[in-house]
Amino acid sequence: MARGMNHVYLIGALARDPELRYTPNGTAVFEATVAGEDHIVGNDGRERKLPWYHRVSILGKPAEWQAERNLKGGDAVMVEGSLEYSQWEAPEGGKRSMVRVKSLRMEQLGYAPELVQDAGGGVRMGSGMNEVILIGNVTRDPELRYTPAGDAVLGLGLAVNETWNDRQGQKQEKTHWIDVTLWRELAESMKELRKGDPVLVQGRLVNEAWTDRDGNKRNSTKVEATRVEALSRGAGTGNPAATPAGPRTQTASSAARPQQSGYAPSRAANTGTRSGGLDIDQGLDDFPPEEEDLPF
Repeated sequence: MARGMNHVYLIGALARDPELRYTPNGTAVFEATVAGEDHIVGNDGRERKLPWYHRVSILGKPAEWQAERNLKGGDAVMVEGSLEYSQWEAPEGGKRSMVRVKSLRMEQLGYAPELVQDAGGGVRMGSGMNEVILIGNVTRDPELRYTPAGDAVLGLGLAVNETWNDRQGQKQEKTHWIDVTLWRELAESMKELRKGDPVLVQGRLVNEAWTDRDGNKRNSTKVEATRVEALSRGAGTGNPAATPAGPRTQTASSAARPQQSGYAPSRAANTGTRSGGLDIDQGLDDFPPEEEDLPF
């Protein structure tokens, strides 16, 4: 499998006061919701403002150090981190999973941002930064589909590997399972990707909310791609004889899914629309239980 790359960069406002809690085994967890807006100009020349809200966690001693800084709702912060996949057994039965941001660094910005009041009582930055860069392997053969409006869409499952040495010096490995969506020209250009192919994905982090068959509100966090590079088989292994994986250099900037008929953002814009219909209280409480064996 490809040597994983997993980077997230956010600039936004704290939607509300962050919290410090402790797991049953005593691990400190600092949790905050960072919120902002992506501004996208459509082909009609009109600007759309797409809100986003992402839960960010810091673990261990750094969590306690961060709590001592006394950040408050409305403060502007920069977050550098990675996407973290977790899975657990739901109390009602069955397995549940989620993807959230594990912060490696959170810094307060030196200015008061323009804030937008949220319908749920929180705030978000009137602009911001929302960027994800991943390298991983495609987990299944993707299927190119078209919306009723004729827009091409391609869904990729991505397995992103993480390796580290524990306190005993033993090598540990974990795989993060990330869903990625490609739209229009980008989707069509990457339709030849196959299971196992290594790819580099650049995009933005988006929220998606829906109601399941039992009437429960669910949410997920995905990446909406703005650029995809197909890498050679054996990427990251230093093998000069590696064979190419599908299209070797096909790249494109994607246009976002339309919010309404006839809307297509410009190719130069940051893209994506899934977060547009969310507010701070929609889909932000669907997190795993605070158990000792929670896989952070």
